[in-house]
Amino acid sequence: MTLFSYEIFDAVARQGSFNKAAQQLHLTPSAISHAIAVMEAELGFTLFNRGKNGVTMTSYGASLYPSIRAVLNSDEALQQSIARLNGLEKGKVKLGAFNSVCAGLLPQILKSFMVSYPQIEVEVYQGTYDDVKEWLRTGQVDLAFLSATCREEFNLTELFREPLLCIVPQDWPEPPNGIMTPELMNGQSFVVQCDATDAEMRQFLKKYSISTERRCHVIDDQSNIAMVEAGLGISIMPRMLLRSCTAAVKIYPIEPEEYRVVGLAVQRPTAMAPAVEQMFRHIVDFCRQMDPQLL
Repeated sequence: MTLFSYEIFDAVARQGSFNKAAQQLHLTPSAISHAIAVMEAELGFTLFNRGKNGVTMTSYGASLYPSIRAVLNSDEALQQSIARLNGLEKGKVKLGAFNSVCAGLLPQILKSFMVSYPQIEVEVYQGTYDDVKEWLRTGQVDLAFLSATCREEFNLTELFREPLLCIVPQDWPEPPNGIMTPELMNGQSFVVQCDATDAEMRQFLKKYSISTERRCHVIDDQSNIAMVEAGLGISIMPRMLLRSCTAAVKIYPIEPEEYRVVGLAVQRPTAMAPAVEQMFRHIVDFCRQMDPQLL
């Protein structure tokens, strides 16, 4: 198999469609289909399940995918090293981020990075904690913003800490001194998200043995806020998500203070491609120099 056949495999795996992969690689769908068929014949097993709604990797294809991504990443690193020797700062960086960082912090980081390194192409992939972790494991992204709740799986470089706040409906009675405590939250109805996006809240509830009635299970931050605004429960969210909140809700600090710790993980810590290393350093420097009130 050739490097280009690996690129075709990767495009089909990412796009879930021969047609979309063909558009990405500027080929015909029949050329993509033929290339995959040749790979399957050479390997002796099927790589993709074909269906009316697209294609999905078989278990064999999924087991090969991390190795194929490693080959493509190594080639990208080689090309970037050659460019650096020629005095050029160029290459591609694939960056994974969860929703709040993607909306509240990443635009400023990317804007400043592109000023300094206009020839480096950056691809951003937004998803839940679980999405980002899987992309990092398989090499679909080079760098990833992750919560410290993922520290057991990845070596994280800490970027910043942001306090957790309590968000309640407008008609919620004012807590003493304007501060929410675990005792005041115990037994209340909560709006929660799935495990992949709400790890900090779940840790908080477990730490303080807070019993809850969970009426609403949502999948994104804006739905979370909207449900609280409608009076369907209270919630706990990082400050970054509530910084520009215009919903009809009340937001209170929590005592004892609890934080979400956000870090940066890299797919290959000991062998970063030049462009990836530049982006890694830029993100770390940006976060260390930024005003904490931006969080």
